[in-house]
Amino acid sequence: MHLNKLSLLNYKNFDSSEFEFDAKINCFVGANGIGKTNILDAVYHLAFGKSYFNPVSSQNIKHGEEFFVIDGEFSKYERIEKIVCSLKKGAKKVIKRNGKLYERLSDHIGLLPLVIISPADRDLIIEGSDTRRKFIDGVISQSDKYYLEILLKYNKVLAQRNALLKYFAANRTFDADALGVYNKQLNDFGQEIFEKRQAFMTTFIPIFKEQYEEISGGNEVVSLNYESKISKDTILGLLEKNLEKDRALQYTSVGIHKDDLSFEIAGHPIKKFGSQGQQKSFLIALKFAQFYFIKEQAKATPILLLDDIFDKLDEHRVSQIIALVDNENFGQIFLSDTHADRTENIVKNIHQSYKIFKL
Repeated sequence: MHLNKLSLLNYKNFDSSEFEFDAKINCFVGANGIGKTNILDAVYHLAFGKSYFNPVSSQNIKHGEEFFVIDGEFSKYERIEKIVCSLKKGAKKVIKRNGKLYERLSDHIGLLPLVIISPADRDLIIEGSDTRRKFIDGVISQSDKYYLEILLKYNKVLAQRNALLKYFAANRTFDADALGVYNKQLNDFGQEIFEKRQAFMTTFIPIFKEQYEEISGGNEVVSLNYESKISKDTILGLLEKNLEKDRALQYTSVGIHKDDLSFEIAGHPIKKFGSQGQQKSFLIALKFAQFYFIKEQAKATPILLLDDIFDKLDEHRVSQIIALVDNENFGQIFLSDTHADRTENIVKNIHQSYKIFKL
């Protein structure tokens, strides 16, 4: 699968721009702030119906304008997929596939497999568990629509239970039966989500470790673990044990929405003990593992977006990454860099066709 053409209208800092891409490697070079990352984000937007960097959709409209339009033409399984994503201030975002409007955004997820690697990924290490859960859920959802449906149902019930807890507190009342209905639904949906996450990690962890070994040269031992209280108790049991706490907090403090991933190097948290290069290598390995997992599940080669990934990496790690993408396993690649000469030297060492866009 690859993106043939991209058209931007009033998207971020672009007023009106069109691009035609190489089927293999496309490089955007130029100074910081000129819009390299915004082009990559527009491609991401077409695949997921949202920005990777700014989830507030209206803030992606060019300053002073009323709307944006992103128009992309993809080739997948030897057929053309024309995707248009548009938003007008005060209105609902619209996504069309070959001229037909989607009723639900979730129906679009997985059509265009894509993986992005960006400096913003550091949030996976430094931010809270919510960021890491979104990573797991995002990877699984790209190839498992049923998982996405269950996850949406779980989150809806969770919001309803939280609203009920707030109602109890505001009105100084309590109804165990009403709460029990939500507890049962959270347990049923949550158990399925937990089992699917466990199965995913069983497959994903060996791929991740192999990718990290390739990038680091095999000199460092890393681990990735899925942490969930559901592994030792049922959600129903946890909800019952934490009832008084939930009533005091007015929200649900336990469940699969509190699961986490632990990232370690040499048995210690990489957040505290990993160097900047090791942390970046860890994140790139995580995303390369995502690439290979999705490729296998979707039976299509994902588009790979590399946003400024060569910054703050030593020459050895850069060469290892280039060696990884210089094979038949990868399809179309988009990359951004502030150094035009560095980019050209890098892509010349990859035995693939390429285009360089100087912004």
